[in-house]
Amino acid sequence: MEAHPAHGRDPIGRIPIVDVQPVVEHGRRPAKAVVGETFEVTATLFGEGRDVLGAEVVLCDQSGRPGPRAPMRELAPGTDRWGAEVTPESVGHWTFVVEAWSDPVAAWRHTAAIKVPAGIDAGLVLEEGAALYERAADAVPDPAGQAVVRAAAHALRDDSWRPTARLAAALAPEAVAVLTAHPLRERVSRSLPMPLLVERERALYGAWYEFFPRSESGQLDPSVHGTFRSAAERLPAIAGMGFDVVYLPPIHPIGTTFRKGPNNSLSASRRDVGVPWAIGSPEGGHDAIHPDLGTIEDFDAFVRRATELRLEVALDFALQCSPDHPWVQKHPEWFHHRADGSIAYAENPPKKYQDIYPIAFDKDMPGLIQ
Repeated sequence: MEAHPAHGRDPIGRIPIVDVQPVVEHGRRPAKAVVGETFEVTATLFGEGRDVLGAEVVLCDQSGRPGPRAPMRELAPGTDRWGAEVTPESVGHWTFVVEAWSDPVAAWRHTAAIKVPAGIDAGLVLEEGAALYERAADAVPDPAGQAVVRAAAHALRDDSWRPTARLAAALAPEAVAVLTAHPLRERVSRSLPMPLLVERERALYGAWYEFFPRSESGQLDPSVHGTFRSAAERLPAIAGMGFDVVYLPPIHPIGTTFRKGPNNSLSASRRDVGVPWAIGSPEGGHDAIHPDLGTIEDFDAFVRRATELRLEVALDFALQCSPDHPWVQKHPEWFHHRADGSIAYAENPPKKYQDIYPIAFDKDMPGLIQ
């Protein structure tokens, strides 16, 4: 994945916003979530003196369009650590930013609640509050809210009332509610945009059922090889057990050289079908389907039936070969060779897998990619 624009030197705005989380490798990689998953965005914010700060998390979808803003709160008093919960609503590459500002109205309310009852510069404090409320009213988007704030500003200047009564009018719940929803914002600062990869729900969790189609022939005779058509008849039972994903081992032709019997035994009878991970025979390799399972059309029908039952199908894509795989003859350079020139088979001592050749990815990477 390409480096994201968030990677680089963090700019320090008028209000420092640092240690934004969740972030992976300083923004070089996206944090991850799934559609509908609620997660917390946190950041450390620094104000000045008795500043009162406000902050929001802004989610932007894959087109860059800002979504709903999530108000942040200080997670523990005095820690300067703020957080908010957000929920992405669609799959895609999103970004999020933390936006912070100084709230002069909230700071004034704190100061006024101390000075006015004590009779300290009460007239001056109330006039300063009235001026702030008038400015704040201009930023309120709805006329009803504007009227509430302007009425509070008018009360702050009403000399016929006692100073404490004028202050009480400005601190009335309806006025505070409007100014909390639409605060007066000064020194607005934004963090760098941080990348967020939003995936479908199944990327987060799911119950997987490992399923060998060849074992589902529908016959009592275990020697009868199952097909995709017969295996599809088992899918309703799997769905009924609450599984989300049907996981299939490799479905390709299986080699016969050094074919293993039951429990990895070295002697295989003519009836033994071999290990699915010993991929490849003269009938084909990774681009072929085992003929006893059926055709590609049969496989497509199997997937369609699974989809009807709200099941997904996962394939084991094993990059390894049996000695009979076409690649072994055409591209012997793609495998590890021992000192005697033989191709090294897979081992996990004391276990040996003579029927499987691991691929040497560094031998001819351009050829493998092609």
